[in-house]
Amino acid sequence: MPELPEVECLTWFLSEHVVGRTVARVHPVAVHALKTYDPPVTALEGRTFDGVTRRGKFLDLRVGELHLVLHLARAGWVRWSDRLSAVPPRPGKGPLALRVRLGQPEDGAGFDVTEAGSQKHLAVHVVRDPREVPGVARLGPDPLDEGFGLADFRALLEGERRQIKGVLRDQSVLAGIGNAYSDEILHTARMSPFKLAAKLSEEEVERLYAAVGSTLREAVERSRGLALKDLKAEKKSGLRVHGRKGEPCPVCGDTVREVSFSDSALQYCPTCQTGGKPLADRRLSRLLK
Repeated sequence: MPELPEVECLTWFLSEHVVGRTVARVHPVAVHALKTYDPPVTALEGRTFDGVTRRGKFLDLRVGELHLVLHLARAGWVRWSDRLSAVPPRPGKGPLALRVRLGQPEDGAGFDVTEAGSQKHLAVHVVRDPREVPGVARLGPDPLDEGFGLADFRALLEGERRQIKGVLRDQSVLAGIGNAYSDEILHTARMSPFKLAAKLSEEEVERLYAAVGSTLREAVERSRGLALKDLKAEKKSGLRVHGRKGEPCPVCGDTVREVSFSDSALQYCPTCQTGGKPLADRRLSRLLK
């Protein structure tokens, strides 16, 4: 799933390639991905891109007085082409959800919005104000915002009775962190994903706040300047525990463990994060009962 660092890099790339250029044609290929109908997606045609902004894990492309807001969900992506096919795409079972063809100065250039897999959760919105998108309206503060300080972070955790892993992933608490980077942040902070947020000591809050900033900024910097096709591979190569079940922890050498849930899994290092104690795999525990 694209998270804050990947969406930040998509924002940079698209800013360089679309701002100042006009939308020639929009092809809505996967109708189920369209979450708004007034104005229609074709209302973007003839308008000029004014800017591209990241809002948490949402991409916000300003097109005149309209906004094309994309949420890439678990398996969505943006693919750029200097020369799109001249044949209009047809609806089908492939990954293509939306095609945007640009006009001058280079006719034929543009980008595709795609979604792999059978679970289709990609969302395409055309709105006059990005806050019309419910997911955007609910977003909490951006952890990379220069004004987001330790006191703000501490206030978010006060009275929070949930496990810290879930708190970090809650977009209404912090915008942009998903399953992968929450694992990485907690590993950097040397903290169990099951620890209750409200019971963190002041030292733990400070350590976690520092880990949030350093983990996300380092991931963004690693991806800076890469082509879109290389961003996913870079993300995977830069992860230390997420997706690395059974591999040695790069910090201590212990074996990375996993806890599975119904539709996701988390990875962690027992030595670095839980005092050497493996966490119970809840899905396996239920199967054994």
